[in-house]
Amino acid sequence: MFVAVSCDLGSENHRDRVHSTFQEYGFKKVHEGLYESLRINERGLLRLKRELDRLTDSYDCLRFYQYPMENTLVISVLKEKKWRKTVVNTSRGAGSRSDS
Repeated sequence: MFVAVSCDLGSENHRDRVHSTFQEYGFKKVHEGLYESLRINERGLLRLKRELDRLTDSYDCLRFYQYPMENTLVISVLKEKKWRKTVVNTSRGAGSRSDS
């Protein structure tokens, strides 16, 4: 699965901790505040999200782009300490989208 993460972190301390955590999970920094991985699996991604939830506060925002996940693009956002998820169906001829 390909995962890209965009980070908008409120403090230098949070940036350092989050950057270190991404490196531990095998992500590569491709630009300031942008990380990518081609190797992380679903279980590892869930562990990473839980860990990042503990390392961040309500001033931080993380946006995950996951593809493929059962012919869908999944966009997960951690903002104001709440997770939101948008699922976009990428099947041929389908353009459905659901928010949760």
